[in-house]
Amino acid sequence: MGVVGPWLWPVSVLAALVVALIGVMYAGHTQPGRVDRWFVKPTEDSVRGPWRRVALSLDFLGEPAGSAIVIGAAVTACLLLRRPRAAVLVVVGVALAVGTATLLKHVVGRTIHGPGNLSYPSGHTAFFTALALIGALFATGRLGLGRTAGTSLVLAAALVAGAAMGWAQVALGAHYPTDVLGGWCTALAVVPATAWLVDRTADARRQGRP
Repeated sequence: MGVVGPWLWPVSVLAALVVALIGVMYAGHTQPGRVDRWFVKPTEDSVRGPWRRVALSLDFLGEPAGSAIVIGAAVTACLLLRRPRAAVLVVVGVALAVGTATLLKHVVGRTIHGPGNLSYPSGHTAFFTALALIGALFATGRLGLGRTAGTSLVLAAALVAGAAMGWAQVALGAHYPTDVLGGWCTALAVVPATAWLVDRTADARRQGRP
């Protein structure tokens, strides 16, 4: 992709610190924190009517079947545009973001709706944010955007995607608001590092060809 510059590393590092901080604050907790209560009464569905259908549709995109469809469509689009490196990043970047979120759930041990329902960070939010980040990184490179415009596009895409999926998760009572923030920051921490690694690996293989 060739689009991950120094301008994105501070964001990635800050996001990782936020993930760690919230994880320490709520490790082992089974109830919403004070910050969670500022937004909504957690663990209870807070959306009805047509908006509930919107929330359920967004939630489906983060489920195994829905995510497979979305990833398949994204990979197909990348290959049709002859961008195999971007296709690799879609698969690897999303997998690492969701995998990291899943691992952190077991490390932090925060639950919702009883034992066994690990909640921090939100894997759905990490997935959707990671996908949006990768799309924005691709667009930044494709359009040749500079530092300011590129940063704005990447952060805007991450914010919109994270807010949309985060709203759905909180509205459906599946996550606390701080779980959503953790999932959003997980994607911001993982995807830039993954994109850099994919770039370096692809460049090294290309330079090593006879």
